[in-house]
Amino acid sequence: MTFGVLAGRLMRGRGWIKGLRQDDAREVRARIAELERDLVATTSQGRHRRFDAGNELRIAKFRLERLEECIAGIAEKCGC
Repeated sequence: MTFGVLAGRLMRGRGWIKGLRQDDAREVRARIAELERDLVATTSQGRHRRFDAGNELRIAKFRLERLEECIAGIAEKCGC
């Protein structure tokens, strides 16, 4: 890992940031899978609850897309 100091603050390298983003992406993927299971389950969820789950699913997929773009950008810059 690359560490540096800028204005008295500890800085970490791109590889460390990439690792954080990959962890975030894994968590979001797990949440997406959970939401998808909830939506297809034959439980007696109310219409409002299904709407909330669907909305959260849409937001999670958008976040995952942004995280994947970020990870790809870091990989291009540092060759990780």
